[in-house]
Order: sequence, then structure tokens, then C-alpha cells
Amino acid sequence: MNKAFVKETDNDDDEEALALAQAIPAGAKNYITPAGYQRIKDELLQLIDVDRPEVVRVVHWAASNGDRSENGDYIYGKKRLREIDRRIRFLTKRMDAAAVVDPSVHHGNDQVFFGATVTYVNAAGEKHKVNIVGIDELDPLNGKISWVSPVARALTKAREGDTITLQTPLGADELDILAVEYPRPIED
Repeated sequence: MNKAFVKETDNDDDEEALALAQAIPAGAKNYITPAGYQRIKDELLQLIDVDRPEVVRVVHWAASNGDRSENGDYIYGKKRLREIDRRIRFLTKRMDAAAVVDPSVHHGNDQVFFGATVTYVNAAGEKHKVNIVGIDELDPLNGKISWVSPVARALTKAREGDTITLQTPLGADELDILAVEYPRPIED
């Protein structure tokens, strides 16, 4: 098969990093919780210590079988190896740029900062509970919102009992902050 049909660009990881970097305000750090940092580190170690060596072993075995042009194990293995290497580079860059912030330092505080779990009610009477986390920890279906999201920015520095205004595409929405929680500090 002609390499023109299987060649992938090396810019895929650069495009992914650029898209995430654009989400971070200029001059700001890439804040992340200790748990989020640990998840990135665990994934990186899994890729380096387990996944990549296994794929290298398969590619080596497939290459020893002879004709590589029609060898599915070899072709798929090389593609998977590129994907793993791209992900390793991306995770390494994310870890290098990360600024780990422990939200437990604010335990007992009623003001909203990074890492807070905030319960609020909007003008329609809908109750929401969100945890303000880093971009790499984003999981809106489970209530984890990025600290650069409009909701998190509106909530930041507000206090329990405050009413804030959130600008949405449909207009202004009033949010009443019911509770602000932080994790307990870990005892040594």
C-alpha cells in the first residue's frame, strides 16, 4: 500500500494541545487538583509501562512474519504505537504545564475558589451541584466543571448565601448559592 494512504500527520497532538491551551486564559496556569494530576500520571505510566511494551512486542512479532505490506497485525500495531506515542507526548506536556492546587486548604471557607463544590439554585428553581476543577478533569455529566467555564467564573469569589448573575445566551440568570464545600485536609 502506498504510504500516502496511511501516513498520518504529527500535528494531531499539536492541534489537541492548542485547542486545550486556548481554553486557558492568557497568562493563567493550567490548574488541576491533586486527584486529577494523579489520574494523568496513572494513565501516562500505564501507557509507558504496559500498553506501549505490549504493542512493541506485537509489532516485532508481526514484522518477523515477513511481508509487512499486507500484514494487518503489523499495520495496526504501528498505527496503535503512533497513537500511544502521541498520547504520551500530550500527557507529558499537560503534566509539565500543570499547577497542582489542593482545594482542602480552603476547608471550612464559605467563599468559592478552585476546587469548591457549590450547590446553587437558578431562577427557574432548578438545583445544581458542581465541582470546580481543572480543564483536564472536566466531566460535566458528573458535575465537574472547568474553572474557566462561564458558570465557574460567575461563582468564583462569591460566598454562601450570595445571589450572582450569570450571563447566558438566553439572557441573565440569577443563581442563589446554597452551599460551598471543600474536601477535608488529609491527616498525615
